[in-house]
Amino acid sequence: METRVITHQPNVRASGFVRRNRWRRGKSLQCVVRIIAAFALWNSAVAAEQQQAFLEVPKKDIADAEELANHVAALSPRVDRNEAWLLAECAYATVARLRQKYRMFGTPIFNNFLIYHGLRKRGYCYQWTEDLLLALDTLKLKTLELHWGEAYAGTYRENNCLVVTAKGQPFERGMILECWRHLGHLRWNLLLSDEDRYYENAKWAQMVRTRAAAASGSGPAHGVAFQRRVTTTGSNTGN
Repeated sequence: METRVITHQPNVRASGFVRRNRWRRGKSLQCVVRIIAAFALWNSAVAAEQQQAFLEVPKKDIADAEELANHVAALSPRVDRNEAWLLAECAYATVARLRQKYRMFGTPIFNNFLIYHGLRKRGYCYQWTEDLLLALDTLKLKTLELHWGEAYAGTYRENNCLVVTAKGQPFERGMILECWRHLGHLRWNLLLSDEDRYYENAKWAQMVRTRAAAASGSGPAHGVAFQRRVTTTGSNTGN
């Protein structure tokens, strides 16, 4: 009687299919990786382009920006000169952008009047200061610090500004950065040389930063000339 020995023969067609399937999955994965890498490179290029536009200083302001950078660097030997220039560049570029956005006209007080009557959306002194603070915060400065300054707080004469100091330097030794008084053109000078006495309001600066991080809309407003306050049951809002 003949005995047949049955041996298992691999399914050549099936194994070929498995190999092809693995190859296809590998190619698909490589394709996804390449797409992600290309998107990351494109995103980085767009971000760099936006940053360049963000920091574009009007030609007429370049000399003033350089002078501001020199004065900021002179606040302390600890100040990084590159950071001083970056701050000055960003400040002038931001103010120029905000000037177009706010469409300032006439005098600062007249612009407050326009905002009060709803003919302008923004442009109060504290709004200039908030927007400039948030723009400069994006620089992640290491040798410089930004402070909120206010004069005549709580009155119709209130004015707000940023004060930049060397890291760890007292507020009183800082440099004022203010945009409202000169109709959206950056004014800067040493705090102690200013005609008005400014005081630091660290809580307000923190509130602005926290609100921006949470993207939670507008908070309470400072008291400024022609500023409108609307009181409703259970809440206060201001422009």
